[in-house]
Amino acid sequence: MGTENADTVAPGTCPTANGMPMLGLGTWQNDDPEQCTESVRTALEMGYRHIDTAQIYDNEAAVGDGIARADVDREEVFLATKIWSSNLAPDDVLETARESIDRLGVDYVDLLYVHWPARAYEGEETLAAFSQLYDEGLIENVGISNFLPEQVADAVDSCDAPILANQVELHPMLPQPELRDACENAGVEVVAYSPIARGAVFDQPEIQDVAEKHGVSEAQVSLAWLREKGVIAIPKATGEEHLRDNWASLSLELDREDIEQIDSIDETNREVDPGFAPWN
Repeated sequence: MGTENADTVAPGTCPTANGMPMLGLGTWQNDDPEQCTESVRTALEMGYRHIDTAQIYDNEAAVGDGIARADVDREEVFLATKIWSSNLAPDDVLETARESIDRLGVDYVDLLYVHWPARAYEGEETLAAFSQLYDEGLIENVGISNFLPEQVADAVDSCDAPILANQVELHPMLPQPELRDACENAGVEVVAYSPIARGAVFDQPEIQDVAEKHGVSEAQVSLAWLREKGVIAIPKATGEEHLRDNWASLSLELDREDIEQIDSIDETNREVDPGFAPWN
């Protein structure tokens, strides 16, 4: 349902925020190498230009293979990966970032995130290593992930290189307005992982109503809502049908009534909640 507009959204027409395409492909749990490679290749040839991975996903090599196989120039792809929390001591950042770049088969990554402010993370020391990678041209931008508002401000103050984005769980059942405001005030973009709440949006009546009104999927509604909020979304998808449905969300324009209906959802549902998270 709702995929008929996917082919009308041309490659290169996805809106951007500070150079980041506002719809990307997440690859969490896409750990079958051939499937992951094919998902990335298919997405890029469909029009996606933002690919997100991480050391802990154990698929950087497959993601790199997908980029290499796609009929798309590397320079057109915004590629992000993340340093796992046990690798955040400065020397480990420098060593494992180079290993990630080697696995990806590229000369640089467009964005390198601190995956969680936990375990080996030490503010100024960790971010100094990220700044060194930035100065060396191995990363184009520094990112943070799962940072609370006060941690965002501290990171911006501590990092010599500019911080481009904070990647967090964000969807209609976890809208995080205070965090979005804090990031906006700090000049940091917000990237949403789990933007369809691991499928929970399909069961949300308010989203179902808007989806029915527009003749699209609930996933498209959630992704369009995020875009209206100025949030970049990286839904994970493996099969072509889901890739195409998510891509078609770029054609969906929600009206004020739609936005108000989605904003009225009176429910908080955090899907990703490890014990080491900063809010625990």
